[in-house]
Amino acid sequence: MHWAYYISLLILMLVGLWVVIVGLPGLWIMVAAVILYAALTGWQYVGLWTIVILIVIGILAEIVETVAGGAGAKREGASKRGILGAIVGGILGGLFLTFLIPIPIVGTIVGACVGSLLGAMVTEIAIGKELEHSLRIGVGAAKGRLLGILSKLVFGLVILAISMWMALPWGAPQLPSKPILPSTTAPTTSPATAASTTPSTQP
Repeated sequence: MHWAYYISLLILMLVGLWVVIVGLPGLWIMVAAVILYAALTGWQYVGLWTIVILIVIGILAEIVETVAGGAGAKREGASKRGILGAIVGGILGGLFLTFLIPIPIVGTIVGACVGSLLGAMVTEIAIGKELEHSLRIGVGAAKGRLLGILSKLVFGLVILAISMWMALPWGAPQLPSKPILPSTTAPTTSPATAASTTPSTQP
């Protein structure tokens, strides 16, 4: 049963990595999957310190992605609304523009970057900036999205490696194939033998 949980954990971890590419909190899906696995297996393989380490890595990844994702757009003079447009556009692009390059993972990354470009550019045009300036902001947002995705994927792969190594169910307790019941065998001493061993009470 523990190996079935382990395989399920691996599937959830891979789903979490894909969610990271889209721009959603996939790392926290991965961490939650590890916690669930630990609970289902009675904390025999994954301990509390492993969970703490994974949470710290997840927090660092969020900080790095935030800094990297907004740096490109800010450098080109993006407004707060433009940066927000880039974030929303990146999520939508990762979900709906994957078909631009029909290659798993690569298509999703390209879709997210194109979505960030369009989201930032359209938002900046809507608030009155010139097309050329808005395009530069969009390109900067796309570069920032790419850098953010790649950096977060690195953290995600670290979480995946640590989790799958620590969660390996080696030495899982084996239950006996048949229950061991107390013996109910009757005593084998015959009545004649018992009588012969009883001391006589006659004078």
